[in-house]
Formats: sequence, structure tokens, C-alpha cells
Amino acid sequence: MTYKKLGLIHTSATLVPVFQKLCAENLQGIEVFNIVDDSLIKDVIAQGKLTPHTAKRVVDHVAAAAHAGADYIMVTCSSIGVAVETAASLNQVPVLRVDQPMADLAIQTGKKIGVVATLATTLEPTSDLVKRRSVILGKGIEITSKLCQGAFEALMNGDSETHDTIVSSALKSLAKEVDVILLAQASMARVVDTLSEEDKIVPIISSPPEAMKYLASQLNG
Repeated sequence: MTYKKLGLIHTSATLVPVFQKLCAENLQGIEVFNIVDDSLIKDVIAQGKLTPHTAKRVVDHVAAAAHAGADYIMVTCSSIGVAVETAASLNQVPVLRVDQPMADLAIQTGKKIGVVATLATTLEPTSDLVKRRSVILGKGIEITSKLCQGAFEALMNGDSETHDTIVSSALKSLAKEVDVILLAQASMARVVDTLSEEDKIVPIISSPPEAMKYLASQLNG
């Protein structure tokens, strides 16, 4: 199949330019369009979990992207990943959750996998995905999950410095315990750039670049 149009579904408008840049760098000749609905992640945070009602709305957005002519669809938020998998089973158009390529790479990289998040509602789905993908890939793993308490709240209050300090501390301590670290949220990726080379003793993987490499392998063929 020749892929021509990629539909991206976001739960934050801030992710649009991030993926716009990645698409421009990695996808040649592919038309990209965006669907943004930040009420999805707000509902997940308010409820403390992904509810059936919110999951159905995710499925509806994926169906809308397919109706809009997408040949391939990716949902860029990890917190709604389970709903993305449901949507994938209901559509003939391929549907990817943004953190799957990252999870697969981590499983191939090492046995002890660390997962870091600033939201509990993202930490659990990402850890669950890694566990399930490890079974599919036939690899035995151990997961250490770390929630960066207070970091998300600081970021929402405009205090990015406190957010970065909390995340940085978590990455440094976790690196001493595991073979590879997954960032459950793309918003944490910039903190990695502030770490010294001495602190980067294990690979630290973020979902957007890995997802884009995967899409490039699928769409540029």
C-alpha cells in the first residue's frame, strides 16, 4: 500500500509544532493533518483514569481521521493508549499509539526497564504497555516505575525550573538501577538535554523520535 496522508491526534496543542518538525524531518511526500482535543487529557486527569466515555471519544476521533482520508493514524498521548488500541481494532486504517515503538526499543535494549512520568495517569498505561509488548516479543523484563511528584503541577503553574529539577533528580537516581529509561511523557524530553554526560549512564528514550522513526519505516517505503 502507498501511504500519502498521516492523521495525528493530540490531547494538547503544544504537541502540534513538535510533531510538525519531526514529520518535516522524517516523512517525505506525506501530507499531515492534526486533530486536537485537550479535553481528553483533562478528563483523564480529573477522573484519575481513562473512563469508557473518554475512550469512546478517542475511538470517534480516530474514526474521524479515517473519514478525513488518513492512510495512517497516530495518537500522540500515552495516557489514552488503551483506547488507541481499541480504535486500531475497529479501523482498517493502521493506527499507532505513540509509545509503542519506544516500548519495543526499550525491551530490546535491556532487561531492567525504568519508566518515568509526572502523571500517574500516564505512568500506569506506559508500564502496562511495556509489560504486554514484552510478552509479545518474548522477552523477560523487570520494570521500575517512578512518579515525579509535584513536577506536573509545577509545569502547569508555569514553573518549568521546578519541573525540570524534579525530573532530572528522578532520572539520575533511576539510571543507577536500570538498563534503560523510558520517558512516559514527551514534555520531559528536554530535561535529558540538561543532564551531564556523566549522568547519562543508560539510554533515555522519548516517544516522539522513536515513533517518527517507525512511521518513516512504514510510510517512506
